[in-house]
Amino acid sequence: MATPTAENSQPLAGSFRDPSGFVYRRDGVLYRQVNGSYAEQFDLLGSSGLYDDLASNGLLIEHEEVALDLRHSDEAVRVIKPRPIPFVSYPYEWAFGQLKDAALLTLRIQRESLVRGMSLKDASAYNVQFDGCHPVFIDTLSFEPYVEGRPWAGYRQFCQHFLAPLALMSLVDIRLAQLLTTNLDGIPLDLASRLLPWKSRLRFPLLTHVHLHAKSQARYADRPVKGSSLSVSRLSLIGLLDSLRKAIESLDWTPSGTEWGDYYLNTNYESASFERKTEVVAGFLDRVRPSTVWDLGANTGVFSRLASARGATTIAFDIDPAAVEKNYRAGRRDDERKLLPLRLDATNPSPGIGWEHLERSSLADRGPADLVLALALVHHLAIGNNTPLDRIARMLARLGWWLVIEFVPKEDSQVRRLLSSREDIFDGYDAGGFEDAFSRYFHIEARAEIEGTQRTLYLMKALPREVG
Repeated sequence: MATPTAENSQPLAGSFRDPSGFVYRRDGVLYRQVNGSYAEQFDLLGSSGLYDDLASNGLLIEHEEVALDLRHSDEAVRVIKPRPIPFVSYPYEWAFGQLKDAALLTLRIQRESLVRGMSLKDASAYNVQFDGCHPVFIDTLSFEPYVEGRPWAGYRQFCQHFLAPLALMSLVDIRLAQLLTTNLDGIPLDLASRLLPWKSRLRFPLLTHVHLHAKSQARYADRPVKGSSLSVSRLSLIGLLDSLRKAIESLDWTPSGTEWGDYYLNTNYESASFERKTEVVAGFLDRVRPSTVWDLGANTGVFSRLASARGATTIAFDIDPAAVEKNYRAGRRDDERKLLPLRLDATNPSPGIGWEHLERSSLADRGPADLVLALALVHHLAIGNNTPLDRIARMLARLGWWLVIEFVPKEDSQVRRLLSSREDIFDGYDAGGFEDAFSRYFHIEARAEIEGTQRTLYLMKALPREVG
């Protein structure tokens, strides 16, 4: 029988696969229930010193144990309150460097778990989130006692979630990261083996962990499971982890050769105009003082950092993998905790996918943000993608309560470039048409011309009936 407190709590849609427990919200606060079947493992996590070791080093999300009467159901024997992550992101939104850092974090945690007599029972990329540009493991119930001789249960999943996609991104095409959107349990190893170039077989770790691993899977796919008779010593298991780590570390991707990766080197802004734009955007941010900011079309995050420097949790979205990678590397170097770069196509944002279309939330379902930045974006949506201005306004009103947006007219060199190879069918694309379309969803609070350009910056507040 469910406890009375269940009426005030709601399990998260993506937290239902593990019988050990689940995450839920009660009166808006995030909790994790630990079920009776996991009681001994949870106690070992604490008594072994593993939790203290990982949490104190920023590798595992911290939690506090709270009263049992906050449980969601009677199966609970413990209730913990984890520190919430400001924004939940998914591997198919990450830069190459983010997936690589998440892989290395997973291997480090597994190695340190062995030292404390425990092991990870899975190796899902979804067990990792980003606290700004810092990766952190969030699945507190993913640990089990280490049994001498038992192979690592998370080996195959690690190869599918991390090694295979990183190899494809590094050695074939960075865009193959999007295979993670349609393969929520990682990229099948037989598919990765076929897509990787033949020369990848000359790399012993890839030969072992991808190509031969894929053949082994195919060989035993139709055989009944009778329990593994394979015995793997602790030393061999550590050797496996070291081999995987070297394989991951050997993979790299140079962020270059994409359309927008060097945008700020080729912009048509004079330095004085760029400084004026920066001053206006900063002034709008100071006026609104948002706690959360989504920067759509953030490029390498120049304007995103205006928000994060003011203490706002800032998500810097961009479609260009090179721009996102550069942004992440800069944030990692500077240990950014308020800025999170992510890859996102504004014309095709992350949908709700997985079980019942709810297991992984859509972009809109993770909002709204306090404020959305849409700088040098509207002309790409309206002219580059034939999206009517009123549809753009409606979409932006769903994503945020406030909006800082830049209108770039047809006379601008960037718009002329978009129109150079196509017929101009955009009769309503002018300042008047823009303001009319956006006034249906927003109240225009302020506007500012950018001297030296024909561009205009606006501060808008969404009309209450159109948001939420």
